[in-house]
Amino acid sequence: MSLALRPDMSVAVLTGAGISADSGLATFRDSGGLWEQHDVTQVATPEGFLRDPDLVWRFYSHRRRQAMAADPNAAHRALASLERFLESRGRFTLITQNVDGLHQRGGARNVLEVHGSLFRTRCANPACPRSKTAWQDEELHLDGAPRCGECGGLLRPAVVWFGEHLDPEVLFAAEQAVKRCDLFLVVGTSGVVWPVAGLILVARDQGARSVLVNLEPPENHRYFDEVHLGRAAEVLPSLLALP
Repeated sequence: MSLALRPDMSVAVLTGAGISADSGLATFRDSGGLWEQHDVTQVATPEGFLRDPDLVWRFYSHRRRQAMAADPNAAHRALASLERFLESRGRFTLITQNVDGLHQRGGARNVLEVHGSLFRTRCANPACPRSKTAWQDEELHLDGAPRCGECGGLLRPAVVWFGEHLDPEVLFAAEQAVKRCDLFLVVGTSGVVWPVAGLILVARDQGARSVLVNLEPPENHRYFDEVHLGRAAEVLPSLLALP
């Protein structure tokens, strides 16, 4: 079964960790509330970073290494193909909660990373000008937390930690993309992380067709017009079979 896509459609896609699972990247939910045997309060909160920035950087360096070793899978490539199909007459926006960069490596271009990126860094000192803008960084900081060349303060991964707010500009862009879409496609997400989980309600209010692809029914599955259960790398290519 395919979605009968047209080249003049406006499509918004929301992805979560489930789409990268077929590339070998473990999800937080898979690991029983632990990431690589670390409680999230140790490695994914501002408080944890203040307590032990060296530990946090070793953890994120390990995640960088894992992400760089992983390859985009068939689901990533199917979405990139959809973007190319729509580029002349339609509209495509990919909203991802993932920080692994696999969508871009799989060929996607118009990507909104609502939780930031493993491969960007910024200054942790809010008074420093370099705290406002993140930069590309693929280094593995295994020997300790790096320091800011501007103020001498600690640098931090440019990801959104538990207890932090999403970038309002990125969230606004995501909401606008969903408001103008004909099709809202959600892939590999638990449906429990707000405010992103609420985008399905935006789509419903606008009358968009909503389609979910997930390994199991997420918490908000009842809001979707269609639910397709299975691994994203297996389900999505056939669902997005292009004319």
